Amino acid sequence: MVMVLKKGSDKKSIQAVLKKVAKKTAKTGLKASQYAGTVKFKEDGLTLQKRWRDEWQ
Repeated sequence: MVMVLKKGSDKKSIQAVLKKVAKKTAKTGLKASQYAGTVKFKEDGLTLQKRWRDEWQ
């Protein structure tokens, strides 16, 4: 989405553009909090990370 603001626009038109952008982005947002803590591992995160990094070598 592209919104054009011309130089010298008045405050009212700028607020209208910002309002349109806020509506558009609010609908497409991702609620990452619903996925927090859903994956359970049997090992410590640091040991997993080190093991996964060593696989590339």
